[in-house]
Amino acid sequence: MKLISNILYVIIFTLIIILTLVVISTRSSGGEPSVFGYTLKSVLSGSMEPEFNTGSLIMVKEITDVKGLQKGDIVTFMQNANTAVTHRIIDITKRGDHLLFKTKGDNNAAADSELVSADNVRAQYTGFQLPYAGYMLHFASQPIGTAVLLIVPGVLLLVYAFVTITSAIREIERKTKALETNTKDNTMSI
Repeated sequence: MKLISNILYVIIFTLIIILTLVVISTRSSGGEPSVFGYTLKSVLSGSMEPEFNTGSLIMVKEITDVKGLQKGDIVTFMQNANTAVTHRIIDITKRGDHLLFKTKGDNNAAADSELVSADNVRAQYTGFQLPYAGYMLHFASQPIGTAVLLIVPGVLLLVYAFVTITSAIREIERKTKALETNTKDNTMSI
């Protein structure tokens, strides 16, 4: 029973730490955690299936020099001021010193309607993905998700603490009762 209790404690405590870090990182970065130039992004559409599915969590690496990009690379670019898109480069055009990328979602019938300026390319897909984990990241970026992901583990820890304290009190009461019974028995035999 004690082993199960210890394992449960480690699981809950680890869950609280992970969820707290995800929520803090998500909120501080404006929705997507970023560490050492790598960013975790939630896939919100099926445009890149089967490469990665809706709800997946993918990792992209920040790009500082787009000259190394080539046809077939998957990049994240800003479609407008508020919308980031991750699609595959299908063609590269050079206009003077400026590069323009033609992109397309693997699951889309047609290429994206506008060429992507090199200035709008932000990151390149690393090949790392976690299916369905993007739903949690997206949920954590919402106010209700932040509250739930911080409160629920906290409540679980409180419940665990209550159960542990109650169990310890029962054990102390049992030992006290046994000691009293033992003392009574010893007193009567004298």
